[in-house]
Amino acid sequence: MNILILSVGTRNKIVQYFRKALAGNGLVIATDCSDIAPAIYDADKYYIVPRMTAPGYLDVILDICKKEQITGVLSLIDPELSLLAEHTADFEAVGTTVIGSAYDLCEMALDKFQMYGWLVEHGYNCAKSYMDKETFFADVDAGLIQYPVFVKPAGGSASISISKVYDRETVELLFAHEDGLMIQEFLNGQEIGADVYIDMISGDVVSIFTKKKLKMRAGETDKAVSFKDDKLFALIEKFVGEAGYRGQIDIDIFEINGEYFISEVNPRFGGGYPHAYECGCDHMKLILNNLSGNVNIRSIGDYEEGIYMMKYNEVMIKKM
Repeated sequence: MNILILSVGTRNKIVQYFRKALAGNGLVIATDCSDIAPAIYDADKYYIVPRMTAPGYLDVILDICKKEQITGVLSLIDPELSLLAEHTADFEAVGTTVIGSAYDLCEMALDKFQMYGWLVEHGYNCAKSYMDKETFFADVDAGLIQYPVFVKPAGGSASISISKVYDRETVELLFAHEDGLMIQEFLNGQEIGADVYIDMISGDVVSIFTKKKLKMRAGETDKAVSFKDDKLFALIEKFVGEAGYRGQIDIDIFEINGEYFISEVNPRFGGGYPHAYECGCDHMKLILNNLSGNVNIRSIGDYEEGIYMMKYNEVMIKKM
């Protein structure tokens, strides 16, 4: 069984965990568009490929799948998730399973305003969001929302171009200089991350790991502590079941006065997943089990509370 991980970048731990799960019974093959992406050097084999937006990129990946007899393929960056999901049949034709959710769910994860609409429609607590600034200003005047708010690209990721805004003038300025912005209510509460695995065969949630985020850096969790709450587990199961996700997902949640607000979903391994893995939530084994045709046993909250994750910098030195 061989696994292909696309756009690995600096996600060395994900590559290492898959190699450990395979335990010599298959290869982990990585790709990136740069030969100075350190995670490629932790794989058994790697390919330098064009950027995913380049013409013919998909054919390059399909050729790798055929050549290396890839059993399952996944990506670690948001825009590529939709590409894989859209071409699931092409991968199946060469004997490769796309590890991830359906195309419409990958697209909704990229479009934060579409996600907001879905959450409201299905009755989940979430941050009020606006694409039309005049509607937002009217709601401010009516006392339905107040500053500060976040102004961000509706299609952004990795916390790029997010501004915390305290007045109308700044909102006007930002909207005058960039298209596709949305305004989002500031949720003043405890931010939580959930690493969730949904069985690709049964469709059931089989593993949930939750952590309180203590410090963020560049859109990723820098420091966190594990915790458990049956109420939160039940909410996550309900949400995932209604939406229909598959495989690995990462959910951002806020807790405010005992109530949970769903913020965003990334249908991939999140940057804080190593916390879950090191606490015993080995989702690599769950993936390999599914790829072998087996349904995973439900094991939600099977980890210890009060375990801290603290990221720190490492370096890789290579002679090229």
